[in-house]
Amino acid sequence: MRIAIDAMGGDNAPGEIISGVLESIDLLDDIDEMIIVGPQDIIEPQLPSEKSRKGSISVVHAPQVIDMDEQPVESLRNKRKSSIAVMAKMAKLHQVDAVISAGNTGACVAAFQMRMRNLPGVNRPGIAVVFPTFEGPVTICDVGANIACKPINLYQYGVMAKIYSKHLHGIENPRIGLMSIGQEDAKGNEIVKKARGLIKSDPKMNFVGNIEGRDIFKGVCDIAVCDGFVGNVILKLTEGLVDGLFKAIKHELSTEKLRLAMKFKPVIKRIYKKYDYNEYGGALLLGINGTALICHGSSKSRTIKNAILASKNFYTKKINDKIIEYLSQTSVRTDDE
Repeated sequence: MRIAIDAMGGDNAPGEIISGVLESIDLLDDIDEMIIVGPQDIIEPQLPSEKSRKGSISVVHAPQVIDMDEQPVESLRNKRKSSIAVMAKMAKLHQVDAVISAGNTGACVAAFQMRMRNLPGVNRPGIAVVFPTFEGPVTICDVGANIACKPINLYQYGVMAKIYSKHLHGIENPRIGLMSIGQEDAKGNEIVKKARGLIKSDPKMNFVGNIEGRDIFKGVCDIAVCDGFVGNVILKLTEGLVDGLFKAIKHELSTEKLRLAMKFKPVIKRIYKKYDYNEYGGALLLGINGTALICHGSSKSRTIKNAILASKNFYTKKINDKIIEYLSQTSVRTDDE
């Protein structure tokens, strides 16, 4: 498998990105190739020499960088030799099998969709993030790719997340919930109400109805469907809540006796690791004709390492083929597709 990694994406680029690539080498097969994309004069000095380099690592020169605060479409138009644009073009030309970036999310979505195109039957791609909960993993789609959804988009997010959850998390018949402001059928805006009808009309979807934000962590569903605006708010709020909660626990333990604090320290570490986004790598952009992962802007080396492993797992399980097959057989259609 050929995996392209954006060396210049994120707050800790390129050092942590390159370190993540090097850490993943021993976990991949000998035939796997990793292509680091970015300014060659910056990347090459940070790589081991050819003689000591284990595995297949190459560098593709991309002299320009899209900053996190740049407008996606405008930046892609003005920086055609940026690492994100070059990676997307490589994927279009089938020079790589997967692309990974911790850079500008909007630019990644725009570039990958424009170059790689959507899967047959998919109207708009969606970013899928896995929330680790006490009741098991919950997949949320979308968390930022599409903030102006139509009902058919929400239905398709449910389909794609269902297939993703089944084949990557081993949940045979995942329960699908539609994010709303109340569990009652009448709650929600018109788009949510129409999307509810579409999902409910598909007999192969294990639809549990409307859900509220708190239901994500209560074991009510395995998949939460929402538009990118709502999903991104949920994602960032949860990240901040988890971080703040562990800081509070750490502070409280530091004020107790040393023996008591040391007793709870291993437990806290285990829990934090379970809820740490770095352990899950990147978020998959479902619906793209290829394999694309978008990582957190503050990604560390282990984030990149885990994203590389996640991309291989997604590619190997042929999730895209299963999505195409499902959508080609569904009878769910709307006039506003």
